[in-house]
Amino acid sequence: MNAALALALAGLLALALALAGCTSALPPLPERQAQSVLVAGPDSPLAQAMQPRPADAGHSGLVLLGDPAQALATRVLLARQAQRGLDIQVYIWRPDASGRLLMRELWQAAARGVRVRLLLDDNGSDGMDEWLQALDAHPAIEVRLFNPFGQRRFKALGYLTEFGRLNRRMHNKSFTADGLATVVGGRNVADVYYGVDAATVFADMDVLAFGPAAHETARHFDAFWNNERSYPLAGLLEPAEPAVLERLRLELTDPSGAPEVAALRARLQRTPWLAAAAGSAPPLQWAPVQVLSDTPDKPVRRPTAEEPGARITEPILAWLALTQRTLDLVSPYFVPGDAGVQGLANLARRGVKVRIVTNSLAATDVMAVHAGYARHRRALLAAGVELRELKSRPAAAAAAEAPPWRTRLGSSSAASLHGKVFLADGERLFVGSFNLDPRSADLNTEMGLAIASPELHRALAAGIDRDVLAATYRLSLAADGRLQWEEQTATGPVVHQAEPGAGLLRRVGARILSWLPIEDLL
Repeated sequence: MNAALALALAGLLALALALAGCTSALPPLPERQAQSVLVAGPDSPLAQAMQPRPADAGHSGLVLLGDPAQALATRVLLARQAQRGLDIQVYIWRPDASGRLLMRELWQAAARGVRVRLLLDDNGSDGMDEWLQALDAHPAIEVRLFNPFGQRRFKALGYLTEFGRLNRRMHNKSFTADGLATVVGGRNVADVYYGVDAATVFADMDVLAFGPAAHETARHFDAFWNNERSYPLAGLLEPAEPAVLERLRLELTDPSGAPEVAALRARLQRTPWLAAAAGSAPPLQWAPVQVLSDTPDKPVRRPTAEEPGARITEPILAWLALTQRTLDLVSPYFVPGDAGVQGLANLARRGVKVRIVTNSLAATDVMAVHAGYARHRRALLAAGVELRELKSRPAAAAAAEAPPWRTRLGSSSAASLHGKVFLADGERLFVGSFNLDPRSADLNTEMGLAIASPELHRALAAGIDRDVLAATYRLSLAADGRLQWEEQTATGPVVHQAEPGAGLLRRVGARILSWLPIEDLL
């Protein structure tokens, strides 16, 4: 590096530090009263949807949401049937068609007198400040940002001075109505999660849960909402221009104001649940459910040994350790580390059939994560673990193959896997936000549902089994120890000797990233 370039880079770094230092301090947190979930009465639509209830009142009513359009329609249905409160916790919200559609549904619910609480992770709220201010202006809607950036205009600069704090995020996703029904899973709020984006769709999974699981999810939401890291929006942002707020308010109230949102709404109205005159709940599968969630304090400190259950990692590891026969792990961001490899190898040696489905290098949207996973592939294969990597395919081809309202691993995805699903022993399943990687284990807060249901396990496993041959590559070790990828095609199996579908630059980039000591950050 020549002296002039070094001087220029030093000057840019100094300027960035100055900007971050001048504007990154968070304002004092105002005094506020603790709030709790508002639960609707037995005559409410959502309470009636749970009838008849099983003899075991501790069971929760469940529906798997694999189809992206149905997952969005379910959130719309909950917003429309809520009578007392809507509590939404999410990592990413984008102001695209699906994001604006749901904002409009929240506004309409508030107009009916429903209290709306919206908690977003600030890392996933880029481009949303003015929209959130428009929502927050409604007297029945309150918006809070979890672990916010003090630097608003150039948020990334905050990492220069507060990396330790800002690198720890709230990754939870839940959409709860009246404390009676909730959607928990892997989906954020953006077109790529709901089949609206023509270029990219994430294959994902949510669960609609009624009853005890919904109320427990609402209790966890209250803990995050009342936590000192959840900042009221008004104290973080400069007042928006009145003309801007009025324009956004009009779009939230006028369905003809945004053609793409109106078109999406019309499309959703044709889905099975919204097509009914007043919306109808689907048939429920009743089963025992354990709601697993980190505490909101996890992003800033490690819980002590005297706080059992404070971290989701503990019950998930215990859940996995119970496996005796079969274990399917579907995780888009899979970085097991040496300890994880050892644990999976031990299961395989005990006779457990372990199958892992994750993204291929061509399909992943985070190349560094793939690099962290790639270094462990040979050890997993040598231990007898089956590895499957999702193909990346054009959106049009994937959409053309997808039948309506089916949970499909491959054809619901144009490019990338995003769902986090674990299946064990033909009767237990976990669906949530937790990836099998160090970030989920140590840096982010996560949540999910651990379900004991042979029926739901069978339905989800059948979808994976049906699609896995066509949708994935199966990895193996050649005689000389090199990795190879087997693909099933219409003309027979094809074996690839290099990362299939990935260009030379992408392969070289992943290799370089695999040499860096960054696994604990992935």
